[in-house]
Amino acid sequence: MTAVSTEQEMKIIVFQIKDKEYALPVERVRGIEKLLHITRVPKTLPFIKGVINLRGVITPIIDLRIRFGFDEVVYNESTRIIIVVIEGMEVGLIVDSANDVMDIPVASIEPQPEVVGHRIDEYISGVAKIDKRLLILVNLEKTLSLDALQESMRKEG
Repeated sequence: MTAVSTEQEMKIIVFQIKDKEYALPVERVRGIEKLLHITRVPKTLPFIKGVINLRGVITPIIDLRIRFGFDEVVYNESTRIIIVVIEGMEVGLIVDSANDVMDIPVASIEPQPEVVGHRIDEYISGVAKIDKRLLILVNLEKTLSLDALQESMRKEG
């Protein structure tokens, strides 16, 4: 009788901000786009860069680098917008680059480490150690302030 693997795997999208690798579950991702023209929306939070018209859908755009408290940088050829879905709403996340899609064993995911006083902690749902890589799993619900996003959409509409 052959052994059947029952280890569960999770498919993730890996992206980079600064020198770290982050991950999102692939089922939350609608697509990855090159940087598009972003229309600024006045009086929004600094991490809300504005909105884009993506195939007829007005989509708010969040700069994750700023949301996580890092310095703003000039966007370049590798900058990407990851389109995610949260509570039925599409949101674009600007990241430094989107690296790959991979399957990770669910068992490799550990709770977020205790780092006192570090702003990014609240946005992490866990970390996964895969070979020599450390992937930081982003908690979309905590990262995206839906109230702020919906307010920016009302101003645009």
